[in-house]
Amino acid sequence: MRSTETRPARRRDLSGLSLCISPAILLIIWELCTRSGWVSPQLLPAPSAILMRVLELAGQADFWQNLGITVYRLISGLLIACVAGVALALIAQLTRWSSFLLDALIRLLAPIPKIALYPALILIMGFESASKIALVVSDAIFPVLMASWVAAQTVDRKLIWSARAAGTSRSACLWKIILPAISPTVLAGVRVAGVIACVVVFLAEMIASTDGLGHMLTAAARSYRTLDMFVPLVWICVLGFALNLTIAALQRKVDHAN
Repeated sequence: MRSTETRPARRRDLSGLSLCISPAILLIIWELCTRSGWVSPQLLPAPSAILMRVLELAGQADFWQNLGITVYRLISGLLIACVAGVALALIAQLTRWSSFLLDALIRLLAPIPKIALYPALILIMGFESASKIALVVSDAIFPVLMASWVAAQTVDRKLIWSARAAGTSRSACLWKIILPAISPTVLAGVRVAGVIACVVVFLAEMIASTDGLGHMLTAAARSYRTLDMFVPLVWICVLGFALNLTIAALQRKVDHAN
């Protein structure tokens, strides 16, 4: 009994170890290529040098301010996208017309490159955080929306009919039956949306911003500070990794509860 209980834990440990092997090998090769002179440190600094610069900048208040601004834009945009995506998917279950309109909306707007909307968002909302958050929402909402909508359509209709026969209102069925049933699939869409949100917020800050991690990279590139260019990239990777782990942990809890 004890051996069977430890198998899932061992598998998780092995899967976690395997995730570290490929990045470790890549960093070692990168370090050796730079240290041996095959690649110029001015063009591609060694990982050890980048790490030292990351630790050095971590002692500066200006860096933490920029990091906090990026985190605020990222989390705000992702939360709005998740709430709006799930809400629209649930509303689409009310009538055939609402489902038809949502289908048409997805087919029309999903293929559009959302970065093309950024100039218009800047004109409407300005150069501050509002335009960046709006861009994140416009791109991150579609994975959540499509995952929620598809999952809602696969919910067993007998459960809904039984609840309706027992006197449950249509709106109550959405929150008490459909939403709990689709939550694992919704979180899978949120994981994809989180990756998109990290890319979009960083790109938006690179294009037009006076703060944030993307602005740090652009400012370093303009003054040819190659080492400083990699520091924001390291931190956006850390943010994305942490966000992915958090959503994955939440997804496991939801799967276990269901």
